[in-house]
Amino acid sequence: MAATPAGRAVKRLVVLVSGSGTNLQALLDEIERTGAEEYGARIVAVGADRTGVEGLARAERAGLPTFVCRVKDHGTRQEWDAALAEAVAAHRPDLVVSAGFMKIVGKEFLARFGGRFVNTHPALLPSFPGAHGVRDALAYGARVTGCTVHFVDDGVDTGPIIAQGVVEVRDEDDESALHERIKEVERRLLVEVVGRLARNGYRIEGRKVVIQ
Repeated sequence: MAATPAGRAVKRLVVLVSGSGTNLQALLDEIERTGAEEYGARIVAVGADRTGVEGLARAERAGLPTFVCRVKDHGTRQEWDAALAEAVAAHRPDLVVSAGFMKIVGKEFLARFGGRFVNTHPALLPSFPGAHGVRDALAYGARVTGCTVHFVDDGVDTGPIIAQGVVEVRDEDDESALHERIKEVERRLLVEVVGRLARNGYRIEGRKVVIQ
């Protein structure tokens, strides 16, 4: 494994996608801009839960190994979860990053990667968890919302919070406009957080994530 100038090992990232992969691209761009040694990590593989998505195409253009693990190819959700865990483990990641991965992982995956699986959510958790965080914030009349980078646990958007970014809700906002502004903040925050976790190390104390 390569080492950073300070002697730290460059961490291995597996990134999971379900769609266009814009968060993946943000990570790729930053690692290319700074170099893996300075950033502290490199992407070693990209996985998806479906074929034919742009996220996989981005990975292939970057020369990265890819894999697909579809729920419908397995007899049960538990079998899929175990297969996904095996596919990810084959690349020996230090961190796993959900970059718009739209499946909820299960016990087998979390047994292997709990405390190492980073996800983003388009709201300021614990407010507005679930699949419609942007819509729910608008409907509630929130004046600020944003995004959260957190570790995944066995709940829905309930894992320890690593960092958050704030986005103002404008009077003219609809769900699409607000979500686009949140995504811009989300991409920057994810890139920053993954790099800090990789370079500095971290520990989880209850619900608190302490980056060294």
